[in-house]
Amino acid sequence: MTFGFAPSSAASASTSASANTVARVLEPAEWAAAGIPLLRNPREVVGGLHTRHRPKLSTAIVAVLDADERLCASASFTRRPAPADGWMLRNALLDQLRRVIPHDLRRRAPVRTAVLLYCRDGDARWTEEDGAWMWGLRDACTLHGLRCGAYITLTRDGWQVLGEGRGGRRPNSESAPEPFATSEAPPPPPRTGGAASEILSRVAAR
Repeated sequence: MTFGFAPSSAASASTSASANTVARVLEPAEWAAAGIPLLRNPREVVGGLHTRHRPKLSTAIVAVLDADERLCASASFTRRPAPADGWMLRNALLDQLRRVIPHDLRRRAPVRTAVLLYCRDGDARWTEEDGAWMWGLRDACTLHGLRCGAYITLTRDGWQVLGEGRGGRRPNSESAPEPFATSEAPPPPPRTGGAASEILSRVAAR
């Protein structure tokens, strides 16, 4: 005879919520199989975003690139301490995208690509938080009519395009931004903070 305990409704709800949260994280193999387009010049993209936004730890930078990898728009915000949840991060990214650039939902196929640079502590190895950002970026791109592009981490070891194996030592999470070349036009003021930071703060407070 087998003895056991029937799960309570509260336990079932907790298990269900936990399963849903886990489902909102992409593993490296899933990301690699998603056909994410490669950046032609990731060092230039990373350097440009680092100089424009001067990220500190827990800063996320979402940028939209055209077909020639020219920057169309970008925004940055700080992720508040909270469990890694792709749905929450998706909402934060989508909020920033809606504020800086119109959607492309009327197009038959995406022509612009969104990339995400996240400055965090630790080393360059994949973490569950990275998986939540990947899930959030992919979903936000779908809802905004964009093609999902690279996910890049910035740590003390340097930068790395996850799923591609490309990276470099500079910039890193501790390095000062490189100055713009004198021939370049001054960049537009970057968008920082905003409702996304407030959303994450309210969720963390709960």
